[in-house]
Amino acid sequence: MILVTGGTGLVGAHLLYHLCKKHKNIIAIYRSKASQKNTHHVFQLYGDTKNYKHIVWKKADIIDIPSLTPVFKDVTKVYHAAAMVSFHPKDAGAMRKVNIEGTANVVNLCLEFNISKLCFVSSIATLSKKPGVQWMDETSDWNPEEDHSDYSISKYGAEMEVWRGAQEGLPVAIVNPGVIFGFGMWHANTSNLFVKISKGFPFYTKGVTGVVAVEDVVKAMELLMESSLKNIRFVLVNQNLSFLQLFTLIANSLQATPPKLHAKKWLTELLWRINEVVSLLTFRTYYSALNKYSTRSSHQKSFYNGTLIKKSVAFNYTPFEHSIKTIASKLLKSNNS
Repeated sequence: MILVTGGTGLVGAHLLYHLCKKHKNIIAIYRSKASQKNTHHVFQLYGDTKNYKHIVWKKADIIDIPSLTPVFKDVTKVYHAAAMVSFHPKDAGAMRKVNIEGTANVVNLCLEFNISKLCFVSSIATLSKKPGVQWMDETSDWNPEEDHSDYSISKYGAEMEVWRGAQEGLPVAIVNPGVIFGFGMWHANTSNLFVKISKGFPFYTKGVTGVVAVEDVVKAMELLMESSLKNIRFVLVNQNLSFLQLFTLIANSLQATPPKLHAKKWLTELLWRINEVVSLLTFRTYYSALNKYSTRSSHQKSFYNGTLIKKSVAFNYTPFEHSIKTIASKLLKSNNS
């Protein structure tokens, strides 16, 4: 029996689709019935909903131990993809509770129920560049001296809980994906970027980051869970692209106008500060994506090496341009239906 946390999110929904093609009676936890529609929509976009019935939905919350404990009965493997993602200061406390305390609860129950293996979805946000080294990889450990976002801190704390579980005898595999792209969650995450660009998003910055398709992330996770590898982590990055390259690729796939206006650093620094002040004065959150850490990361040139996974299991990345074209076609199909 396999348990998936975060099954109503981007990674979890795509993971459930691929697991349901091979297995029956996959347990997925949820907090609200409405959130299950996200997962069903992903199955619809794959053009195959018949296997959706293999999901056994159980209501539980990773920060609520009484609701979570019964879910682990008869489970043998756990994919932990549940997480809160936010870069707004007001969400810091809640995010740390969900990402760190929630992961600790999952790890503790895995130990209690003698789970054979846990796969945890972390992030490249936990990696730090070594002095004099351009590329970050599995050896690029956390640097506590850097100015980290609350999200990065929460994911690092979650990783520490997973490694603590490994020390106590739980076999684990950790994946550190780059910026994940996939279809289905058009209202959030990177899927929403396709919606914005389809409407003519005009701005770009000169930063560089690592990218990966969600299908590659879940494929790597499945292979790691089926392998004998344990207590190891893998950076999952297909390519390192500038934001201009990325936005242009998406725009071309949507037959939309690529961005042409360079948003310089001084401008974005000014805008996030104005956004913070207006939010404070009006007691409302305006543009949650416009904040100190997201704007500064958009100007950073960060390079990642995601090749170790290819040397460890029978894995190859999907050509990223093909993945982007697939997502774009799904959006255009959704808009026309």
